[in-house]
Amino acid sequence: MSQDYKTTLNLPATEFPMRGDLPKREPGILARWEAQGLYQQLRDNAAGRPLFVLHDGPPYANGRIHLGHAVNKILKDIIVKSRYLAGFDAPYVPGWDCHGLPIEIAVEKKWGKVGTKLDAVEFRQKCREFAEEQIDIQRADFKRLGVTGDWDNPYKTLSFDFEANEIRALAKVVANGHLVRGAKPVYWCFDCGSALAEAEIEYQDKTSPAIDVAYAARDPQALAQRFGVTLPAGVDVAVPIWTTTPWTLPASLAVSLGADIEYVLVEGPAHNDQPRWLVLAAALAERSLARYGVDEVVVHGRAAGAALDRQVLAHPFYAERDILVLNGEHVSDEDGTGAVHTAPGHGQEDYVVSQKYGLLEQYNAGQVTPIDGRGLYLESTPPAGGVVLAGQHLWKAQELIVQVLRDSGALLAFVEIRHSYPHCWRHKTPVVFRATPQWFISMDKAHLRRDALAAIDTVGWFPSWGKARIQSMVDGRPDWTISRQRTWGVPIALFTHRQTGEIHPRSVELMNQVADRVEAEGIDVWYSLDAAELLGSEAADYEKVTDILDVWFDSGVTHEGVLLARGFGKPADLYLEGSDQHRGWFQSSLLTGVAIDQHAPYRQCLTHGFTVDEHGRKMSKSLGNGIEPQDIMKTLGADILRLWIASADYSNEMSLSQEILKRNADAYRRLRNTARFLLGNLDGFDPARHQVAPAEMVALDRWIVHRAWELQEKIKAAYDVYNMAEIVQLLLNFCSVDLGSLYLDVTKDRLYTMPTDSHGRRSAQTAMHHIAEAFTRWVAPILTFTADELWGYLPGERAGHVLFSTWYDGLAPLPADAQLGAADFEQLLAVREQVAKVLEPMRANGAIGAALEAEITIAASEEQAARWQPLADELRFLFISGDVQVRPATTDDVFVSAQPTTKAKCVRCWHHRADVGAHADHPELCGRCVSNVDGAGEARRWF
Repeated sequence: MSQDYKTTLNLPATEFPMRGDLPKREPGILARWEAQGLYQQLRDNAAGRPLFVLHDGPPYANGRIHLGHAVNKILKDIIVKSRYLAGFDAPYVPGWDCHGLPIEIAVEKKWGKVGTKLDAVEFRQKCREFAEEQIDIQRADFKRLGVTGDWDNPYKTLSFDFEANEIRALAKVVANGHLVRGAKPVYWCFDCGSALAEAEIEYQDKTSPAIDVAYAARDPQALAQRFGVTLPAGVDVAVPIWTTTPWTLPASLAVSLGADIEYVLVEGPAHNDQPRWLVLAAALAERSLARYGVDEVVVHGRAAGAALDRQVLAHPFYAERDILVLNGEHVSDEDGTGAVHTAPGHGQEDYVVSQKYGLLEQYNAGQVTPIDGRGLYLESTPPAGGVVLAGQHLWKAQELIVQVLRDSGALLAFVEIRHSYPHCWRHKTPVVFRATPQWFISMDKAHLRRDALAAIDTVGWFPSWGKARIQSMVDGRPDWTISRQRTWGVPIALFTHRQTGEIHPRSVELMNQVADRVEAEGIDVWYSLDAAELLGSEAADYEKVTDILDVWFDSGVTHEGVLLARGFGKPADLYLEGSDQHRGWFQSSLLTGVAIDQHAPYRQCLTHGFTVDEHGRKMSKSLGNGIEPQDIMKTLGADILRLWIASADYSNEMSLSQEILKRNADAYRRLRNTARFLLGNLDGFDPARHQVAPAEMVALDRWIVHRAWELQEKIKAAYDVYNMAEIVQLLLNFCSVDLGSLYLDVTKDRLYTMPTDSHGRRSAQTAMHHIAEAFTRWVAPILTFTADELWGYLPGERAGHVLFSTWYDGLAPLPADAQLGAADFEQLLAVREQVAKVLEPMRANGAIGAALEAEITIAASEEQAARWQPLADELRFLFISGDVQVRPATTDDVFVSAQPTTKAKCVRCWHHRADVGAHADHPELCGRCVSNVDGAGEARRWF
């Protein structure tokens, strides 16, 4: 009767669960972290280490977090935890952006606008309460993602100390000469009722009327003479402009030409039965005339734009208004007519060229900007050709203006076009340029643009294209409009002279005094403050500025309100946000940092892409393709979400679908099962008593530790450059190839069949212990919950050690004098692959069932054969085959042959051995198993 030898085997045993069951298990781990104060443990453990500060860009405190939030926060958490492992003290202070319009709108919906049910003080308090509620909602989700940070003490731009530090930061900007005030054109949103910064603009398609309008020459003969032409009697001359904003024509004060552009005087369509010649850019003449219905281009003269400077035209419907011809650098001959109608109140380039010519001094504010903050023409706006514009909204008035031009014969062409147009990022409605008195951070007055561009060169950009992107944006951006005409925000705490408009000469000192009060009482103190308290007898001559600061200034000075205020110093090591922040937070932080400190507030900037579905479409409710992080955590767990984020190429758009999540869940199981197999075979292993010294380990065990050491070096290097996708691939490859297909498969024999305390088994356990310790740390930044779970199952004393605290230092490379070096193993593993290829057809044709049923012969060069022959008795364990013979051959190549064994199978180890049945007490066992069952064990040196 066959004897049951199962009890003599050391089969894997561990309580580490096979199933992750993450949605149920993770909340318990999170609760324990909070109870233990994990973040403070990390900080205490890292005390005295060099700092690595990843400064958190604040999300806006409004609404539940979405997938983009999860990507951002998890990437940050992975990096912060990897920096702890790398030997740094890596504080992470999360923050929130709390002021601004979205919160105002939410409060207005419930309570009405300021002055309805609430006064301004009460309104700001409701805004504060709403923001705090949103922070609590978002904080819970961020923590559930496994993000470790100072959640009990985050920074909030609404906190009194931050608001005070923001005013102090503005004082430094003022002290360094960067603040200016003026009525420059700025983006204006009628829904916001406020100026917008460039970062608050997004571009969407819009249908607009595209018109060509003739500006008649006041003195046609004088204009023609600039072309060297004497004008025939009865011929008019006009300069056509092309525009997609007919509503700006009441504000048209000039026409700009390019000084270096060649213009031609050509015959155009008749006007009032009289010939009319037109001034067009030579490169655009044929196309323009075609729009006007003129087939033949008849040129009477040519002249450069510089020769036409300061000629005088007539406004197309304000007969009394002279229109001066200017030379502007912004004019091109690529589109339109080569002539640009110039409304300095509604265009940045128009404003610059008009200011250069002193044009603004000739007109009042209502003529420069005849549109109010709601988009209505002012009461002072003159009628256009008898049509009343006053009180009309500009979008509706466009049709009236076009009809006036048509009736007068000034309209040369009309068509509707679909084009990209600036929209408000909050309301998704078209915005306009509108000149209003605003506060600006000047890009050029104190060389901010020059210094910011120089600072960009000192920063490391990930991906590298981020550098060119922000350079082009800073190089071409206008002055930064930092004032807003709203209620909920940090006040621009300045006093301006009632007559001159100049800021008080002691503004910096006064702002710091105001900041001290704000720190104690909040921003409402500014509005209740009696100017005489600070200005004394001067108070009657000055008034308080009531504008608030742009929210991009709020977040842009967090390097002052957080890095400096909390003692982390400047610059931060890393800023990490979405790719849209080159024009947002990266840029506002750069400009304020350079304006205050003359250098960037960060050493490195990393950007990630947006989330899209598997077809590359933006996720949206209307398409029904959105995937919420809360749903993923409920069904799969946060670690699956974290694994997807780590494995994706975050430098581009990041695709997610249920199928992609399934693939990541499969990859997670592969990693978890590998860890479980390691733990299962470490059952009963005590590192303090059972660990085998490297020099005494079985060669294969030393080699796998060497491979793990190589892998750890690659993983550390990848974490250093934020290449998480490479780390995931390295881990999966190591688990599948080095461990799963090779080492774990080969060592099962030693682990299962050798005596519990035998050298060969303890050697394998030693290697597995090293790998398990290292593996737990490798995955810890990414699979943060699972790593914590693993940590509790690792053998040995854990007291005094904090997961995420340091890389494992028990790995080591093979020494140069090892009897089997890394190169030897590469050769042997190549032979192992040859063996597999030889055995595969034998399996297929039924000659053998398993590789253990085949006996292998290896033929190699005499030198190689001599090196491998001492290993022959053990090579069968490496190949998981029957007996192996090594023979010398007259070739440098290696040849493998195999034949089915005729030897009996041992029922315990399944090897086919000649001595099966030779032992009376154990007739079904091989001699090796008899020895192992009796506890004597075997000497295993190589495999």
